[in-house]
Amino acid sequence: MHGEETRRAIAAQPSWLAQVPTERRFPDGARPLFTGCGTSFHAAQTGVTESGGDAVQALELVLRPDREADLLVLVSHEGETPLTLDAARAWKGPRWLVTGKPDGPIAELCDEVIVCTPAIEESWCHTASYTCAVAAIAALHGEDVSSLPAAVEDALHVAVPGVGEQERFLVAGAGRELATAHEAVLKLREGAWVAAEAYETEQLLHGYLAAIDESVRAFVLEGEGLAAERAAAAAAALRELGCDVDLLPTRHPVVDIVLLQRLTVEIAESRGREPDRIRRHDPRWAAAASAAKADNAA
Repeated sequence: MHGEETRRAIAAQPSWLAQVPTERRFPDGARPLFTGCGTSFHAAQTGVTESGGDAVQALELVLRPDREADLLVLVSHEGETPLTLDAARAWKGPRWLVTGKPDGPIAELCDEVIVCTPAIEESWCHTASYTCAVAAIAALHGEDVSSLPAAVEDALHVAVPGVGEQERFLVAGAGRELATAHEAVLKLREGAWVAAEAYETEQLLHGYLAAIDESVRAFVLEGEGLAAERAAAAAAALRELGCDVDLLPTRHPVVDIVLLQRLTVEIAESRGREPDRIRRHDPRWAAAASAAKADNAA
C-alpha cells in the first residue's frame, strides 16, 4: 500500500495526542517567539495567540535575531534541524524546545525540552509529530488539550472530499487557520506531489484570482466571525471561476489538519505516488535534497 507509514502515523494520532505532556507553562507575562522549519514552522505559527507571541521562520531569525520577545521556542522533529540550530545559537535569551527526542544539539542549548511524541515518526511526510507539537504548544499556553484525542478520532472517520484529475490545489485560511492552510499545502506537495498553494483568505481575493480557474481544486478553511464571512466570500468567488471548492468547518488546528492529511494519502494512493519518503526515493529528488544540504554547509 502506498503511504503505509504515513497512514499508520495518521491513525496513531489519538493515542499520541493523549500522551502529550501538559504540566509545563510559559512564565506569566512572558512573550514567546516561535521558530522552526517546514512542518515545524507551521506548528510554531500556531503558538501565536490573541494573548501574544510571534512566529518567524528559522532562517529569518538567523538573519535578524534581534526580536522583541522574552524567550525563544524552537520546534524541531528530532532536535537536529540545521537552521533551527543556527537560530538557537543566534538567540541570546532563554530557549525552549518542542521536539520528539530528549537530547540532541538543539536540546543542549535549551533551558526546557518538551518531548511531545512517544516515538520518532517514521514517515518523512510528518503528520502525528505535527499535531502533537501543536497540542504541546497549546498546553504551554495553558489550554486544556484533553479533548483533542477524541476529536481527532472523530476526524479520522469523516468522509474525505472527492478530487478529480486536478494537479493544482489551493488551500486558504485566516487567523489561526492560516498555519493549517500552509501545513495542508506542504502535505499535498510532499505527499501527493501536486502543485498546491496556500493563501491568507483576504490576500487570495486581491489579485491572486487572476491565475485561478476550473483546473484548481480548492479548499477554504472557515474560521470564525469576520474570518468566516471572508471565507464564504472566497468560496463564492472560486465557484464563479468554475473551481470545485469545499468550505471546510474548523474547530482547532490539531483537528482541522487531519482531513487534509487523509486527503493527501488518498490522492497519493489513487495516483500511484508514495508519500512516505516525500519523493526522495527518486534519485533526482534525493540529489536536490543533498544539494541543498551542501549549499547550507558551505
